[in-house]
Amino acid sequence: MVATETKLKGCFIIEAPFYEDERGYLTVSFNDQQFNDATGLDINFVQDNQSFSKKGVIRALHYQLGAFGQAKLVRVLSGKVLDVAVDLRKNSSTFGEHIAVELSDINRKQLFIPRGFAHGFAVLSDTAEFLYKCDNYYYAEEQGGIIYNDATLNIDWQLSEDQIIVSERDAQLPSFETALL
Repeated sequence: MVATETKLKGCFIIEAPFYEDERGYLTVSFNDQQFNDATGLDINFVQDNQSFSKKGVIRALHYQLGAFGQAKLVRVLSGKVLDVAVDLRKNSSTFGEHIAVELSDINRKQLFIPRGFAHGFAVLSDTAEFLYKCDNYYYAEEQGGIIYNDATLNIDWQLSEDQIIVSERDAQLPSFETALL
């Protein structure tokens, strides 16, 4: 397993070994010891979530507050997404900055997003199946969010405005400036 830290401290692109032959393929998508050795972290994932979405869907930008924060290890089982992490750590030198990484069933990259980040993704293929591991349970009363098209963050979702599909809830999220951080 190879872990490459991004410009956002603690946020890693993960590439697991992949073995392919005439029968198909095999990969160990997650191994606790290898992950911890590669990243220098000690993460205990407690929940897996999986979603299926069609092209143009943006699920963003979500986070949980305080002690209910979640670190996530995200990957795409089928299709292609633009995955975005926004640094919400007020003491960080990259506070308010984001990274955008293409994840797909072809490149097989994963993204580790530590606690203290907002997260979202846009589906760039006809459909996408998305899987993510979380190190804390979901608590609806502790959730927060930032509108996907926030002017301060200025995220290029690689979709035209007429392609974008967001939930009613996500369309009502506050701006970065007014979000509860």
